[in-house]
Amino acid sequence: MALSIVYISISCIIIWRSSHGFEIASDYLGRKLPPGIKGATLNAIASSMPEFLTTLFFLFYLHDEDGFSGGLGVTSGSALFNLLIIPPLVLLMLFYSGKIKSIVLNKKILLREGSVLLLSQLIFVSFLFRGELLGRHGLILLLFYLLYMGLLFTISKQRKIPDPGFTIPREHLNMPPLRSLFSLDLASLVLYDKKISPLKAWILLGVSTLVMTFGTWLLVFGTDLFGKKTSIPLIFVAVVFSAAATSVPDTIISIKDARKGNYDDAVSNALGSNIFDIAFALGFPILLYNLINGESMALNSELLAFTQEVWVFLLLATFLALTTMLIGKKFTRTKAFIMLGIYLLFLVFVVTQVDEEFSSVGLPLGEFLKTLADWIGTLLN
Repeated sequence: MALSIVYISISCIIIWRSSHGFEIASDYLGRKLPPGIKGATLNAIASSMPEFLTTLFFLFYLHDEDGFSGGLGVTSGSALFNLLIIPPLVLLMLFYSGKIKSIVLNKKILLREGSVLLLSQLIFVSFLFRGELLGRHGLILLLFYLLYMGLLFTISKQRKIPDPGFTIPREHLNMPPLRSLFSLDLASLVLYDKKISPLKAWILLGVSTLVMTFGTWLLVFGTDLFGKKTSIPLIFVAVVFSAAATSVPDTIISIKDARKGNYDDAVSNALGSNIFDIAFALGFPILLYNLINGESMALNSELLAFTQEVWVFLLLATFLALTTMLIGKKFTRTKAFIMLGIYLLFLVFVVTQVDEEFSSVGLPLGEFLKTLADWIGTLLN
Protein backbone atom coordinates (compact mmCIF):
# COMPACT_ATOMS: atom_id res chain seq x y z
CA MET A 1 0.00 0.00 0.00
CA ALA A 2 2.86 2.37 0.80
CA LEU A 3 4.24 1.94 -2.71
CA SER A 4 0.89 2.84 -4.28
CA ILE A 5 0.77 6.04 -2.18
CA VAL A 6 4.28 6.88 -3.42
CA TYR A 7 3.13 6.41 -7.03
CA ILE A 8 0.08 8.63 -6.48
CA SER A 9 2.24 11.30 -4.75
CA ILE A 10 4.79 11.33 -7.59
CA SER A 11 2.00 11.56 -10.15
CA CYS A 12 0.60 14.61 -8.32
CA ILE A 13 4.02 16.30 -8.49
CA ILE A 14 4.37 15.56 -12.22
CA ILE A 15 0.84 16.83 -12.96
CA TRP A 16 1.46 19.91 -10.81
CA ARG A 17 4.78 20.76 -12.49
CA SER A 18 3.50 20.18 -16.02
CA SER A 19 0.51 22.42 -15.31
CA HIS A 20 2.83 25.45 -15.15
CA GLY A 21 3.57 25.08 -18.86
CA PHE A 22 -0.15 24.87 -19.56
CA GLU A 23 -0.79 28.01 -17.57
CA ILE A 24 1.82 30.13 -19.38
CA ALA A 25 0.81 28.88 -22.84
CA SER A 26 -2.92 29.36 -22.22
CA ASP A 27 -2.31 32.81 -20.70
CA TYR A 28 -0.44 33.85 -23.84
CA LEU A 29 -2.87 32.31 -26.34
CA GLY A 30 -5.90 33.69 -24.49
CA ARG A 31 -4.54 37.14 -23.73
CA LYS A 32 -6.99 38.82 -26.14
CA LEU A 33 -10.08 36.91 -24.98
CA PRO A 34 -12.70 38.75 -22.88
CA PRO A 35 -12.95 38.06 -19.11
CA GLY A 36 -14.77 34.82 -18.40
CA ILE A 37 -14.19 33.43 -21.91
CA LYS A 38 -10.51 32.57 -21.42
CA GLY A 39 -11.26 30.81 -18.15
CA ALA A 40 -14.07 28.76 -19.69
CA THR A 41 -12.13 27.79 -22.83
CA LEU A 42 -8.33 27.68 -22.91
CA ASN A 43 -7.81 27.58 -19.15
CA ALA A 44 -10.55 25.00 -18.64
CA ILE A 45 -9.33 22.70 -21.42
CA ALA A 46 -5.68 23.00 -20.41
CA SER A 47 -6.33 22.39 -16.73
CA SER A 48 -8.74 19.52 -17.43
CA MET A 49 -6.31 17.49 -19.51
CA PRO A 50 -5.46 15.27 -16.48
CA GLU A 51 -9.11 14.20 -16.13
CA PHE A 52 -9.35 13.44 -19.85
CA LEU A 53 -6.10 11.47 -19.94
CA THR A 54 -6.92 9.66 -16.70
CA THR A 55 -10.32 8.59 -18.05
CA LEU A 56 -8.67 7.26 -21.21
CA PHE A 57 -6.11 5.29 -19.21
CA PHE A 58 -8.73 3.88 -16.86
CA LEU A 59 -10.77 2.65 -19.83
CA PHE A 60 -8.03 1.30 -22.07
CA TYR A 61 -5.39 0.31 -19.49
CA LEU A 62 -7.75 -1.70 -17.28
CA HIS A 63 -10.13 -2.53 -20.16
CA ASP A 64 -13.04 -3.68 -18.02
CA GLU A 65 -15.96 -2.37 -15.99
CA ASP A 66 -13.58 -1.42 -13.16
CA GLY A 67 -11.72 0.83 -15.58
CA PHE A 68 -15.02 2.33 -16.69
CA SER A 69 -16.02 2.96 -13.06
CA GLY A 70 -12.63 4.57 -12.39
CA GLY A 71 -13.16 7.03 -15.25
CA LEU A 72 -16.63 7.90 -14.00
CA GLY A 73 -15.26 8.29 -10.47
CA VAL A 74 -12.48 10.65 -11.53
CA THR A 75 -14.83 12.79 -13.63
CA SER A 76 -17.57 13.14 -11.02
CA GLY A 77 -15.13 13.54 -8.12
CA SER A 78 -13.11 16.15 -10.01
CA ALA A 79 -16.30 18.01 -10.92
CA LEU A 80 -17.26 18.17 -7.24
CA PHE A 81 -13.74 19.29 -6.27
CA ASN A 82 -13.67 22.00 -8.95
CA LEU A 83 -17.09 23.28 -8.00
CA LEU A 84 -17.01 23.09 -4.20
CA ILE A 85 -13.31 23.50 -3.35
CA ILE A 86 -11.71 25.82 -5.92
CA PRO A 87 -13.97 28.94 -5.67
CA PRO A 88 -14.01 28.86 -1.82
CA LEU A 89 -10.27 28.16 -1.69
CA VAL A 90 -9.55 31.12 -3.97
CA LEU A 91 -11.61 33.47 -1.80
CA LEU A 92 -10.23 32.22 1.53
CA MET A 93 -6.60 32.42 0.36
CA LEU A 94 -7.10 36.00 -0.79
CA PHE A 95 -9.00 36.87 2.40
CA TYR A 96 -6.44 35.48 4.84
CA SER A 97 -3.59 37.05 2.87
CA GLY A 98 -5.27 40.40 3.57
CA LYS A 99 -5.96 41.26 -0.07
CA ILE A 100 -9.78 41.19 -0.17
CA LYS A 101 -12.79 40.44 2.03
CA SER A 102 -15.17 39.33 -0.71
CA ILE A 103 -15.40 38.86 -4.49
CA VAL A 104 -17.91 40.41 -6.86
CA LEU A 105 -18.72 37.86 -9.55
CA ASN A 106 -20.27 38.53 -12.96
CA LYS A 107 -23.71 36.93 -12.65
CA LYS A 108 -24.18 36.77 -16.40
CA ILE A 109 -21.08 34.56 -16.68
CA LEU A 110 -22.23 32.45 -13.71
CA LEU A 111 -25.68 31.95 -15.24
CA ARG A 112 -24.22 31.13 -18.67
CA GLU A 113 -21.65 28.61 -17.45
CA GLY A 114 -23.91 27.25 -14.72
CA SER A 115 -26.81 26.63 -17.11
CA VAL A 116 -24.57 24.81 -19.60
CA LEU A 117 -23.02 22.77 -16.77
CA LEU A 118 -26.39 21.67 -15.38
CA LEU A 119 -27.61 20.79 -18.87
CA SER A 120 -24.50 18.69 -19.59
CA GLN A 121 -25.00 16.85 -16.29
CA LEU A 122 -28.66 16.18 -17.04
CA ILE A 123 -27.76 14.81 -20.49
CA PHE A 124 -25.13 12.46 -19.06
CA VAL A 125 -27.34 11.34 -16.17
CA SER A 126 -30.11 10.48 -18.64
CA PHE A 127 -27.61 8.18 -20.40
CA LEU A 128 -26.11 6.73 -17.20
CA PHE A 129 -29.49 5.70 -15.78
CA ARG A 130 -30.14 3.52 -18.84
CA GLY A 131 -27.56 1.10 -17.42
CA GLU A 132 -25.09 1.22 -20.32
CA LEU A 133 -23.31 3.86 -22.39
CA LEU A 134 -23.40 3.57 -26.18
CA GLY A 135 -21.30 5.16 -28.89
CA ARG A 136 -24.09 7.55 -29.81
CA HIS A 137 -24.17 8.80 -26.22
CA GLY A 138 -20.51 9.80 -26.50
CA LEU A 139 -21.19 11.47 -29.85
CA ILE A 140 -24.09 13.50 -28.41
CA LEU A 141 -21.87 14.70 -25.55
CA LEU A 142 -19.13 15.72 -28.01
CA LEU A 143 -21.58 17.61 -30.21
CA PHE A 144 -22.92 19.37 -27.13
CA TYR A 145 -19.40 20.49 -26.23
CA LEU A 146 -18.73 21.72 -29.78
CA LEU A 147 -21.92 23.79 -29.66
CA TYR A 148 -20.82 25.25 -26.33
CA MET A 149 -17.39 26.15 -27.76
CA GLY A 150 -19.06 27.73 -30.77
CA LEU A 151 -21.19 29.89 -28.48
CA LEU A 152 -18.17 31.10 -26.47
CA PHE A 153 -16.08 31.96 -29.51
CA THR A 154 -19.02 33.81 -31.07
CA ILE A 155 -19.19 35.90 -27.89
CA SER A 156 -15.42 36.48 -27.97
CA LYS A 157 -15.57 37.77 -31.56
CA GLN A 158 -18.30 40.24 -30.62
CA ARG A 159 -16.24 41.55 -27.68
CA LYS A 160 -12.73 41.85 -29.07
CA ILE A 161 -10.15 43.50 -26.84
CA PRO A 162 -6.72 44.90 -27.82
CA ASP A 163 -3.56 42.85 -27.30
CA PRO A 164 -2.52 43.59 -23.69
CA GLY A 165 0.96 42.15 -24.26
CA PHE A 166 2.52 39.27 -22.36
CA THR A 167 5.44 38.94 -19.97
CA ILE A 168 6.98 35.58 -19.09
CA PRO A 169 7.02 35.10 -15.29
CA ARG A 170 10.47 35.86 -13.84
CA GLU A 171 10.84 32.46 -12.17
CA HIS A 172 11.00 30.86 -15.62
CA LEU A 173 13.88 33.04 -16.83
CA ASN A 174 17.63 32.51 -16.49
CA MET A 175 17.27 28.92 -15.27
CA PRO A 176 20.03 26.47 -16.35
CA PRO A 177 18.73 23.77 -18.75
CA LEU A 178 19.77 20.89 -16.48
CA ARG A 179 17.97 22.39 -13.51
CA SER A 180 14.91 23.06 -15.67
CA LEU A 181 14.88 19.42 -16.77
CA PHE A 182 15.15 17.92 -13.29
CA SER A 183 12.61 20.35 -11.83
CA LEU A 184 10.26 19.74 -14.79
CA ASP A 185 10.18 23.46 -15.56
CA LEU A 186 8.92 22.94 -19.09
CA ALA A 187 8.45 26.67 -19.70
CA SER A 188 12.18 27.33 -19.17
CA LEU A 189 13.11 24.48 -21.50
CA VAL A 190 10.82 25.59 -24.35
CA LEU A 191 11.26 29.36 -23.87
CA TYR A 192 15.04 29.13 -23.58
CA ASP A 193 15.57 32.45 -25.41
CA LYS A 194 13.10 34.27 -23.11
CA LYS A 195 10.69 34.91 -25.99
CA ILE A 196 7.26 33.50 -26.67
CA SER A 197 5.27 33.23 -29.88
CA PRO A 198 2.11 31.38 -30.96
CA LEU A 199 4.24 28.48 -32.25
CA LYS A 200 6.23 28.21 -29.02
CA ALA A 201 3.02 28.45 -26.98
CA TRP A 202 1.52 25.49 -28.86
CA ILE A 203 4.79 23.55 -28.51
CA LEU A 204 4.72 24.25 -24.78
CA LEU A 205 1.16 22.94 -24.61
CA GLY A 206 2.22 19.81 -26.50
CA VAL A 207 5.26 19.13 -24.32
CA SER A 208 3.20 19.73 -21.17
CA THR A 209 0.60 17.26 -22.44
CA LEU A 210 3.25 14.56 -23.00
CA VAL A 211 4.69 14.98 -19.51
CA MET A 212 1.22 15.09 -18.00
CA THR A 213 0.32 11.91 -19.91
CA PHE A 214 3.02 10.04 -18.02
CA GLY A 215 1.84 11.58 -14.74
CA THR A 216 -1.76 10.52 -15.32
CA TRP A 217 -0.71 6.99 -16.32
CA LEU A 218 1.24 6.74 -13.06
CA LEU A 219 -1.82 8.03 -11.20
CA VAL A 220 -4.03 5.34 -12.74
CA PHE A 221 -1.45 2.66 -11.97
CA GLY A 222 -1.08 3.85 -8.35
CA THR A 223 -4.86 4.13 -7.88
CA ASP A 224 -5.43 0.63 -9.22
CA LEU A 225 -2.66 -0.75 -7.01
CA PHE A 226 -4.03 1.06 -3.94
CA GLY A 227 -7.50 -0.37 -4.58
CA LYS A 228 -6.11 -3.92 -4.89
CA LYS A 229 -3.95 -3.67 -1.75
CA THR A 230 -6.75 -2.24 0.38
CA SER A 231 -9.57 -4.24 -1.26
CA ILE A 232 -11.42 -0.97 -1.84
CA PRO A 233 -13.34 -0.86 -5.16
CA LEU A 234 -11.58 1.33 -7.72
CA ILE A 235 -14.39 3.84 -8.05
CA PHE A 236 -14.20 4.73 -4.33
CA VAL A 237 -10.46 5.46 -4.61
CA ALA A 238 -10.84 7.34 -7.90
CA VAL A 239 -13.73 9.54 -6.79
CA VAL A 240 -11.62 11.09 -3.99
CA PHE A 241 -7.85 10.63 -4.42
CA SER A 242 -7.52 10.52 -8.21
CA ALA A 243 -10.12 13.26 -8.64
CA ALA A 244 -8.25 15.60 -6.27
CA ALA A 245 -4.92 14.85 -8.00
CA THR A 246 -6.29 15.64 -11.47
CA SER A 247 -7.77 18.92 -10.19
CA VAL A 248 -4.32 20.31 -9.28
CA PRO A 249 -3.98 22.35 -12.53
CA ASP A 250 -7.51 23.77 -12.18
CA THR A 251 -6.70 24.90 -8.65
CA ILE A 252 -3.36 26.49 -9.56
CA ILE A 253 -4.71 28.36 -12.60
CA SER A 254 -7.78 29.63 -10.71
CA ILE A 255 -5.68 30.87 -7.78
CA LYS A 256 -3.26 32.70 -10.06
CA ASP A 257 -6.12 34.23 -12.05
CA ALA A 258 -7.68 35.47 -8.81
CA ARG A 259 -4.37 36.96 -7.63
CA LYS A 260 -4.28 38.96 -10.86
CA GLY A 261 -7.82 40.20 -10.16
CA ASN A 262 -9.38 37.98 -12.87
CA TYR A 263 -12.11 36.62 -10.59
CA ASP A 264 -14.49 35.80 -13.43
CA ASP A 265 -11.82 33.71 -15.15
CA ALA A 266 -11.00 31.98 -11.85
CA VAL A 267 -14.61 30.84 -11.36
CA SER A 268 -15.44 30.24 -15.03
CA ASN A 269 -12.33 28.03 -15.22
CA ALA A 270 -13.78 25.78 -12.51
CA LEU A 271 -17.21 25.65 -14.18
CA GLY A 272 -15.79 25.34 -17.71
CA SER A 273 -13.52 22.52 -16.54
CA ASN A 274 -16.55 20.61 -15.32
CA ILE A 275 -18.30 21.07 -18.67
CA PHE A 276 -15.17 19.79 -20.43
CA ASP A 277 -14.90 16.84 -18.01
CA ILE A 278 -18.48 15.72 -18.59
CA ALA A 279 -19.04 16.52 -22.27
CA PHE A 280 -15.56 15.85 -23.69
CA ALA A 281 -13.47 13.91 -21.14
CA LEU A 282 -16.31 11.36 -20.90
CA GLY A 283 -17.88 11.77 -24.33
CA PHE A 284 -14.75 11.14 -26.40
CA PRO A 285 -13.55 8.02 -24.49
CA ILE A 286 -17.08 6.54 -24.58
CA LEU A 287 -17.28 7.04 -28.35
CA LEU A 288 -13.72 5.79 -28.91
CA TYR A 289 -14.23 2.71 -26.73
CA ASN A 290 -17.39 1.75 -28.60
CA LEU A 291 -15.75 2.29 -32.01
CA ILE A 292 -12.65 0.24 -31.13
CA ASN A 293 -14.31 -2.59 -29.20
CA GLY A 294 -17.70 -2.61 -30.87
CA GLU A 295 -19.50 -2.90 -27.55
CA SER A 296 -21.25 -0.67 -25.06
CA MET A 297 -19.92 0.03 -21.58
CA ALA A 298 -21.87 -1.17 -18.56
CA LEU A 299 -21.35 -1.54 -14.82
CA ASN A 300 -22.52 -4.30 -12.52
CA SER A 301 -25.59 -3.44 -10.46
CA GLU A 302 -23.65 -2.57 -7.28
CA LEU A 303 -21.19 -0.21 -8.98
CA LEU A 304 -23.96 1.30 -11.09
CA ALA A 305 -26.06 2.08 -8.02
CA PHE A 306 -23.19 3.90 -6.27
CA THR A 307 -22.24 5.75 -9.47
CA GLN A 308 -25.81 6.92 -9.96
CA GLU A 309 -25.95 8.18 -6.37
CA VAL A 310 -22.67 10.11 -6.85
CA TRP A 311 -24.01 11.78 -9.98
CA VAL A 312 -27.27 12.66 -8.23
CA PHE A 313 -25.18 14.26 -5.48
CA LEU A 314 -23.23 16.15 -8.17
CA LEU A 315 -26.46 17.48 -9.68
CA LEU A 316 -27.72 18.66 -6.30
CA ALA A 317 -24.35 20.12 -5.33
CA THR A 318 -24.11 22.03 -8.61
CA PHE A 319 -27.55 23.56 -8.11
CA LEU A 320 -26.80 24.49 -4.48
CA ALA A 321 -23.34 25.91 -5.28
CA LEU A 322 -24.63 28.05 -8.16
CA THR A 323 -27.52 29.29 -6.03
CA THR A 324 -25.10 30.15 -3.22
CA MET A 325 -22.87 32.16 -5.55
CA LEU A 326 -25.77 33.91 -7.31
CA ILE A 327 -27.61 35.04 -4.16
CA GLY A 328 -26.49 38.48 -3.03
CA LYS A 329 -24.00 40.82 -4.64
CA LYS A 330 -20.77 39.29 -3.31
CA PHE A 331 -19.11 35.93 -2.82
CA THR A 332 -18.19 35.93 0.88
CA ARG A 333 -16.48 33.72 3.46
CA THR A 334 -19.86 32.47 4.68
CA LYS A 335 -20.74 31.26 1.19
CA ALA A 336 -17.29 29.70 0.85
CA PHE A 337 -17.73 27.69 4.06
CA ILE A 338 -21.21 26.57 2.96
CA MET A 339 -19.72 25.13 -0.25
CA LEU A 340 -16.87 23.46 1.66
CA GLY A 341 -19.51 21.96 3.96
CA ILE A 342 -21.31 20.42 0.98
CA TYR A 343 -18.03 18.79 -0.13
CA LEU A 344 -17.50 17.47 3.40
CA LEU A 345 -20.94 15.84 3.18
CA PHE A 346 -19.80 14.14 -0.02
CA LEU A 347 -16.68 12.76 1.69
CA VAL A 348 -18.83 11.47 4.56
CA PHE A 349 -21.09 9.74 2.04
CA VAL A 350 -18.14 8.04 0.28
CA VAL A 351 -16.53 6.92 3.56
CA THR A 352 -19.78 5.36 4.76
CA GLN A 353 -19.97 3.35 1.53
CA VAL A 354 -16.43 2.01 2.05
CA ASP A 355 -16.34 1.29 5.78
CA GLU A 356 -19.35 -0.27 7.50
CA GLU A 357 -18.19 1.09 10.87
CA PHE A 358 -19.16 4.57 9.71
CA SER A 359 -22.33 3.54 7.90
CA SER A 360 -24.60 5.06 10.56
CA VAL A 361 -23.02 8.52 10.08
CA GLY A 362 -23.96 8.95 6.45
CA LEU A 363 -26.90 6.54 6.35
CA PRO A 364 -29.61 9.24 6.02
CA LEU A 365 -27.71 10.92 3.18
CA GLY A 366 -27.10 7.60 1.42
CA GLU A 367 -30.78 6.64 1.73
CA PHE A 368 -31.86 10.03 0.42
CA LEU A 369 -29.58 9.77 -2.62
CA LYS A 370 -30.72 6.19 -3.27
CA THR A 371 -34.38 7.23 -3.13
CA LEU A 372 -33.75 10.14 -5.47
CA ALA A 373 -31.72 7.95 -7.85
CA ASP A 374 -34.52 5.35 -7.93
CA TRP A 375 -37.05 8.09 -8.65
CA ILE A 376 -34.95 9.46 -11.53
CA GLY A 377 -34.47 5.94 -12.86
CA THR A 378 -38.26 5.39 -12.82
CA LEU A 379 -38.82 8.65 -14.71
CA LEU A 380 -36.25 7.79 -17.40
CA ASN A 381 -37.28 4.18 -17.82
